[in-house]
Amino acid sequence: MLKQKIKLMTDSVSDIGKDLADALGIKLLYMPINVDGKPLREEQDFTKQEFYRLMDQSKEFPSTAQLPPFDIQEAYEEAAAEGVTDLIFTTIGAGGSGTFNNAALARDAFYEAHPVCEERMRIHLVDGRNYTATYGYAVTEAAKKLARGASVSELVAFLEDWTTHAGLYFVPMTLKYVKRSGRVSAAAAFAGELLGLKPFCRIVNCKSSVIQKIRGEQNIIPRMVEVVKADIQPHSPYLVMQGSNPKIAQEFGAALTKALGYPPEGYWNIGAAICCNAGHDVVGFVIKRTELTAD
Repeated sequence: MLKQKIKLMTDSVSDIGKDLADALGIKLLYMPINVDGKPLREEQDFTKQEFYRLMDQSKEFPSTAQLPPFDIQEAYEEAAAEGVTDLIFTTIGAGGSGTFNNAALARDAFYEAHPVCEERMRIHLVDGRNYTATYGYAVTEAAKKLARGASVSELVAFLEDWTTHAGLYFVPMTLKYVKRSGRVSAAAAFAGELLGLKPFCRIVNCKSSVIQKIRGEQNIIPRMVEVVKADIQPHSPYLVMQGSNPKIAQEFGAALTKALGYPPEGYWNIGAAICCNAGHDVVGFVIKRTELTAD
């Protein structure tokens, strides 16, 4: 009987970061990023801070791509060679990327090429249902649970529960990147700039919406605090999201600590997936919501 060896894997859209992933024993797959026609790999070819500068310097707006099945199959084969018996792969949300489906295709191809591995290594796919720390945080917590002896079923149940309830909320501090990405029309972005309005965005189950339009930067933190208090599951952990301007994130974290009575689990730097749609000058949060993602 094979000795059980569990391994966690995710993609770099989780924004975990290479150093943290290495420290926790998480296998990180690097997402393809195109900058001015040059193919790069997130986390492998640049840091988040370097990408913020690349965005400002690029002639064309950077774009992201899904992980191809071949890359994922290679990771499966690597895990099998290491003697892994249970590989838990949490991907960027299936509603926003083809990576989850590619992971399933790669699993089929892997077992077809290596039939003996069907019994030797079980591959558990978890749909992250969102972007960045909404599932990245859950993977890091699962790694800590694994180190404490959690079982496969406990880890998968934890990941499914968190990703089902997690929500990402953020405010772009400037609309120029949103306008370039095409998420907001040029006319609407121009009108927002003239009126001093900032869109307060929410992404749940890979579906984005503008829940409020905030007038004046001085109102951003108070409005976000109100939404956190209304939407968060009581006493559950939360994260503050930051980009190229950590100062406002620190101010927001201090305001939330005062309002909730406990600090954030951490300050999470956004990566290319969010930057390519909202820009790098953002502030936001990730919470475990009282409502399900289907809502």
